[in-house]
Amino acid sequence: MSVTEIRVVSFGYLHGAPPQDATLVLDLRRHFRDPHVDPTLRYQSAEDLPVRRAVMGTPGIREAITAAALVVDAFDAGPTDAPLTVAVGCAGGRHRAATVAMALARRLAKTGAPVTLTHRDLPKDVVERTAEGDAIAPAGA
Repeated sequence: MSVTEIRVVSFGYLHGAPPQDATLVLDLRRHFRDPHVDPTLRYQSAEDLPVRRAVMGTPGIREAITAAALVVDAFDAGPTDAPLTVAVGCAGGRHRAATVAMALARRLAKTGAPVTLTHRDLPKDVVERTAEGDAIAPAGA
């Protein structure tokens, strides 16, 4: 690989926009079911095995991770060794984005590339939402 550094950053759109330096942004909000809707998972995060199992068991999610890794490989094949940032976003940044970012970072690290993983919004409070997905307020606010 020629990329000097690959950064994988998970984030939640309800906490702010993707990182400005993102080369690639994966928006998981509309195409993959949200563990937040399950009351038993809502206050857990990607640090918890039931959340990771729920996310990784979502149809299409493994294929999305594979596709993202292939896009990173394509950028890596380019003529420069500029750092590459992959931003993985979902609504709150605690379930889908964090789990997919973990899996993608692990996969990319297997190639020998230097990979750093950052969870921008994982430690933040759960954002309470309406049935339509609109933010009400962070839990406890």
